[in-house]
This record gives sequence, C-alpha cells and structure tokens, in this order.
Amino acid sequence: MPMPRAFRRVAAFLNPAVRPLARRMPPLATLRHQGRKSGRTYETPVMAFPTGSGWLIALAYGADVQWLRNVEHTGRATLSRRGERYQVTSVRRVDAAAVSPLLPPWARAVMGTANVSDYVILRG
Repeated sequence: MPMPRAFRRVAAFLNPAVRPLARRMPPLATLRHQGRKSGRTYETPVMAFPTGSGWLIALAYGADVQWLRNVEHTGRATLSRRGERYQVTSVRRVDAAAVSPLLPPWARAVMGTANVSDYVILRG
C-alpha cells in the first residue's frame, strides 16, 4: 500500500477543508457516493484525470478504500470537477502499467514516486 494507514486518519480529518477546493482545482475532484451499509451520502476528494471516455482515479491509499467499495456496490456515483458533474455507472480497476500513458507526465512522476500501483477508471 503506497500511503501508510495512519495517514488515512489525517486525510479523513482534512477532507472537509479540501472538498471546496477539490470541486474547482483540477486534477482534484469530489466523488459523491452512497454508503453500502449505512445508505448515507458521502463526498470524497480524489485526483481525477480525464481519459476521453471517462475518468482515471489514482488509489493513493490503496485499493481497499471505502469509497471504492461503495461505488462498486451501488454501481453509481457523481464526480464533480470544475463545477461540472458527471454521472458514473461503470467502475473498472486497473494497474499502473495499463494507465501510465493516460496520465500527464507530472502525474506519472508523482504517482511513481508515491508507489501508487492501483487505479480505477470510471465511466458514465
């Protein structure tokens, strides 16, 4: 896993402050999803890169994040970026080698340095 588990707690604390920025500052975006057990609506900041047919999201905290489990379970989410909303109905996990050409060079370098090896592609 690229990021230590302890950092997830810090990120959860910072997410409310990051959300307003994430809606307007690419590559940040927010992903609105429904909890698979609670039914509660969540909004999670993510790094989303357009792919032409959807969005590529780096799983910087690993592939076992709750938002991904929720989206896979419900089969839908809403991605907000630069004030625009995009409906998501398809989720596919992919590895770094498969998506490397889709990332901008700076993001490829950052994700490589952070040892991010898992990604998801979201499509509407």
